[in-house]
Amino acid sequence: MSTAEPSDEDAKIVTLARSARARTGAAEGAAVRDTDGRTYAAATVALPSLGLTALQAAVAAAVSSGAPALEAAAVVTAADALDDASLAAVRDLAPGAVVLRADPAGAVVESRTAGPA
Repeated sequence: MSTAEPSDEDAKIVTLARSARARTGAAEGAAVRDTDGRTYAAATVALPSLGLTALQAAVAAAVSSGAPALEAAAVVTAADALDDASLAAVRDLAPGAVVLRADPAGAVVESRTAGPA
């Protein structure tokens, strides 16, 4: 786990994730960047018939838009760790992708790859 200052491109997906969370009032917001540089943002989905973490929803948006793989992902959350289901969604597309966990203020508190810890 590393908490180095994010690059400008990584800071952009943290901002998008933070905006998705704020816009919906969800527990989490997430954003991913694909290998073509396109970004996708989403928030937690909590419906009676469908539940997705924010990161699962962002990965689903990328996949449904034709993203071949991911470079990076960011999750804005008050949680102390990312859940396995969120990491698995990124790992399915790109085990080596960087996953950032940021606090609600947008400060990156963890940086890791999607692969096993």
